[in-house]
Amino acid sequence: MTVEGGRPRLSGPVGLTGRAPAPDLARGFMLLLIALANTPFYLYGRAHSDAGFHPVDGSVADRIVQAVLITGVDLRVYPMFAFLFGYGLAVIYRRQGENGVPEREAFRLLQRRNLWLLVFGFVHALLLWGGDVLGAYGLCGLVLVWLFVRRADRTLLVWAGIGAGVLVLLAAMSVLGAWAVLATGTAAESAGGIPDFVTASASSESVLAAMGARITMWPFIVLVQGLLGLAVPVAILLGFWAARRRILEQPAQYRRLLWITAVGGIAIGWIGGLPHALAHVGALGGLDQVMWVFTTTQMITGLACGIGYVALFGLIGDRLTGRAPGPVGFAIGAVGKRSLTCYLGQSVLCAPLLAAWGLGLGAVLGSATMALFATGVWLLLLIYAVVLERQGRPGPAEALLRRLVYREPSPARAR
Repeated sequence: MTVEGGRPRLSGPVGLTGRAPAPDLARGFMLLLIALANTPFYLYGRAHSDAGFHPVDGSVADRIVQAVLITGVDLRVYPMFAFLFGYGLAVIYRRQGENGVPEREAFRLLQRRNLWLLVFGFVHALLLWGGDVLGAYGLCGLVLVWLFVRRADRTLLVWAGIGAGVLVLLAAMSVLGAWAVLATGTAAESAGGIPDFVTASASSESVLAAMGARITMWPFIVLVQGLLGLAVPVAILLGFWAARRRILEQPAQYRRLLWITAVGGIAIGWIGGLPHALAHVGALGGLDQVMWVFTTTQMITGLACGIGYVALFGLIGDRLTGRAPGPVGFAIGAVGKRSLTCYLGQSVLCAPLLAAWGLGLGAVLGSATMALFATGVWLLLLIYAVVLERQGRPGPAEALLRRLVYREPSPARAR
């Protein structure tokens, strides 16, 4: 226990060494999926589906990439991110208790961290990326920490189950509605898909106009995709519960649960996303007038898939426990330790090159070349993270967040 002035001192974040491998590996790989999920948004100047940012045309390679992303990435990454976010919050809270910090102070620490994430998200959206999710997780963290962080495990699971049940109900109602439309042929004309202010944040040639569009878009992400969308809160609650059981830190004790969750969750996600993918590329015809149905079905199947991805990395972490990571594991783990820096770094590298107010590459790239671009961005950030890891330094965003939250200087090197 660390004592300062006769009182326990707040315990800082887990250092760069002595960490369980699974969460960092999951975060590191998740950043690749985030890059692949976000960059299609910059494919402006062409028609898009009513249920996503993917263009409705393209080459054979483009169609294959679109199908893969719709099946395994779209609306699957945010629940994965949310689960790991909730897991991290619960670990921070637990470490404060182990360090003798009073519960009230530990609670304030979490809420201070969530407030600063909300601020980070606002600045991120203002300057670069209207689809920022830091604000969504910050707001969800504020609400869920206040309501649930001190509640029993059973309460967490019950409310997570209620949220998931509502998502299932919404998806079922959407499917029934789509079936009724197709059966009766009474579909209304499409409202035009993505709202203009959303596409304007990438397609506007004016820096100020794009900034205005991003700030208009951001509250919808924070509220609708975040708090009110239910998938993110459910994943955070499950992350709270899993962290209390130390599932990712002690995966050997939970292999059966991890296997069931990984296989079941990923299967639900991929099977559930396949009809959307086939309809989008034209392999499943007759659904053009009800493409909106996939907005809700993708949410619940994406929640299952995101949790399944986390469980998969729990199993990988189990295999790596007690071993020195190979070069690939070392590099991906380095990204995971600096996930905030690498997430913001994606926008720094993407927005000026892809948006119309910058070089405007989004107007000339296709889905396949954009996926290659996104992978290249992730690889550049991976190299940067590896350099920092070898120097024993945190990412600059992590260092800043620590100074703001813990109100103390961040060490230049991990001890």
